[in-house]
Amino acid sequence: MRKKEKTVKVCDVLEEMYPEAPCALKYKEPYELLIAVRLSAQCTDARVNIVTETLFVKYPTLESFAQADLSELEQDVKPCGFYKTKAKSIIEMAQRLIDVYDSRIPDNMDELLTLPGVGRKTANLILGDVYGQPAVVTDTHFIRITGRLGLTDNKEPEKVERDLRPLIPAERSSDFCHRIVQFGRDVCTARKPKCSECRLRELCRYYKKNSPK
Repeated sequence: MRKKEKTVKVCDVLEEMYPEAPCALKYKEPYELLIAVRLSAQCTDARVNIVTETLFVKYPTLESFAQADLSELEQDVKPCGFYKTKAKSIIEMAQRLIDVYDSRIPDNMDELLTLPGVGRKTANLILGDVYGQPAVVTDTHFIRITGRLGLTDNKEPEKVERDLRPLIPAERSSDFCHRIVQFGRDVCTARKPKCSECRLRELCRYYKKNSPK
């Protein structure tokens, strides 16, 4: 089976399993999603959602983040880890959005990548969720599962994105990434994947290699 055909079948199964495909991070404004994704580096989405529930009340506007006291913001985001780096980049990102983009979130990859703390993973999430553009968000779940399925042999996020972008139907790509995250939490876990109850196992290179003969 060709990789593109397999990928479409995977899309179909995941859509049946997860008819809705919401972003795991909670936000109301696009800039809040930018901040939440920045906080999610090396941190669980669940913890980020706990932190941002009060953070977005304390700092209710983009301007309030731009004007935040660095040491105070560090303490506010400390539960997410790497708090000094994250707090600094959040303030600088807010300032650049105001000064350069008139508080508007850019709608293209090149401009998004000029924002402090924003890499391709974050930029793709914004393009997909905020602007409805084709997007491939290569988080740890995505890299692990697409590798196990045999859709890529790469581990580096940018190379995985390059491999998968031509395989996933463009109009389904953003939702596919959200479904992969949920599937990775429920079934295809990092340490002990639940292969016996996996609906993708007949398509999976990892299962075929590791299942009892």
